[in-house]
Amino acid sequence: MSVQSSGPTFAELGVAVEITEALADVGITHTFAIQELTLPIALDGKDLIGQARTGMGKTLGFGVPLLDRVFDAADVAELDGTPRALVIVPTRELAVQVGEDLSIAAKQLAVRITTIYGGRPYEEQINALETGVDVVVGTPGRLIDLHQRGALQLDQVAVLVLDEADEMLDLGFLPDIEKLMKALTHKHQTMLFSATMPGPILTLARSFLDKPVHIRAEAVGSNQTHATTRQVVFQAHRMDKSAITARILQAAGRGKTIVFARTKRTAAEVADDLAARGFAVGAVHGDMGQPAREKSLHSFRSGLVDILVATDVAARGIDIDDVTHVINYQTPDEPMTYVHRIGRTGRAGHTGTAVTLVGYDELLKWQSINEELGLEQPNPPQWFSTSPELFDALAIPAGAGDTVGTPRKVAGKPLPGRRRTR
Repeated sequence: MSVQSSGPTFAELGVAVEITEALADVGITHTFAIQELTLPIALDGKDLIGQARTGMGKTLGFGVPLLDRVFDAADVAELDGTPRALVIVPTRELAVQVGEDLSIAAKQLAVRITTIYGGRPYEEQINALETGVDVVVGTPGRLIDLHQRGALQLDQVAVLVLDEADEMLDLGFLPDIEKLMKALTHKHQTMLFSATMPGPILTLARSFLDKPVHIRAEAVGSNQTHATTRQVVFQAHRMDKSAITARILQAAGRGKTIVFARTKRTAAEVADDLAARGFAVGAVHGDMGQPAREKSLHSFRSGLVDILVATDVAARGIDIDDVTHVINYQTPDEPMTYVHRIGRTGRAGHTGTAVTLVGYDELLKWQSINEELGLEQPNPPQWFSTSPELFDALAIPAGAGDTVGTPRKVAGKPLPGRRRTR
């Protein structure tokens, strides 16, 4: 959260000094496009639809006005320990990330924030709600469970946010979202943020938002991938992908890197392979328990490991600005999955590199993605781990080999023979 922009400052847009100072402490003073456009409307309490590509600053686009209004808006009731704001997100990882970002911005405010998601004991979340919470960030299923149990009160929510609405549609959460929105029968502000606006999301907006202002942070018809992301695509033999990946990870200037796989099994295998080659690596996939996933993500964010192997379910939840490289170890099934994957780099003013390894049996998938997104690379070249073109394209040192050191343990993975505890 320490990247600058050339837009107006948060202070110039009328944000409370307590918030602007907290953001300045972590190097954030100027707004990005989506923030500049949404803040004046959101601070005024109006409903809005915010549309921008992933990595363009949507979290602070809704988070700053949400905190400002909960803290000091005349039409929001005094804080009494029942939630005044609810942020609904599609994944556990994104819930954690949004909660952390809001906590940073609210450092100087007497506003209590909690995150609620599945995979954690009910008791600790119920205790937090009973102790008193002002802002709740959570995933749909657990939010509904706690509301139905009477632990989560929604009758005083003044600000509702739907973040990554299109992803919630893709994951089948739309019925849960509608249940939560129907529970808010009183007057409140609703902000819906999404990278794309498929028909069901627009229908949802028409049903539940009151004359929303639709804001796009880029021109209609603009490219769906970041101009700041360099895309390198080539065909790779399935048996050579591990060696290719090991060499890419030795490229000059490589920092934090996310390696994406389609399946949980492949993600686990790739993480194990890279760790055995001496790389500092963590993993996030569905076969890992929630504590292990959180430990792995924390290790990646803090720099204890600089490589994270992830499945697509985690693509929206990894919200880190300083990722330099993304590697598509397996070609994604859908064009928008490709967009979301490579959107993890080239974020918030940074430059990045996205490398896609197209297996010989994945060429038709790639050609569909290429045609849909207009990437003009229907027949990528065939490169191997020893190809000079690979080394030249990614600035890999001539001496880069299969390993970089002694074998390591994958971050967050239980040691062999140890029973995982909850």
